[in-house]
Amino acid sequence: MDYEFHSQLELFQRVLPALRVKEEEFKRLGFSDVKETDIWKYLVDFKWKEGKGLMLSDIVDDILNTDCQSISDYWKEKDSSFSESNIE
Repeated sequence: MDYEFHSQLELFQRVLPALRVKEEEFKRLGFSDVKETDIWKYLVDFKWKEGKGLMLSDIVDDILNTDCQSISDYWKEKDSSFSESNIE
């Protein structure tokens, strides 16, 4: 069965159940600030930046196998660079 998505929002909505599962896992591990959209943005910016023709199964696999520390480090770095750019 092939799926074709016409927008990033459509794809996001399709994988939302996997993102919710991952968010709950993060909460159990003490990363309560990480939200579904944070996980999504991390993967879009970091993992899938150059991705074309990704399979839905690969996207779900990436969501479910992304480790908490990588996402936490990514957002700390993003927050840090944002803060520094606003100082100048």
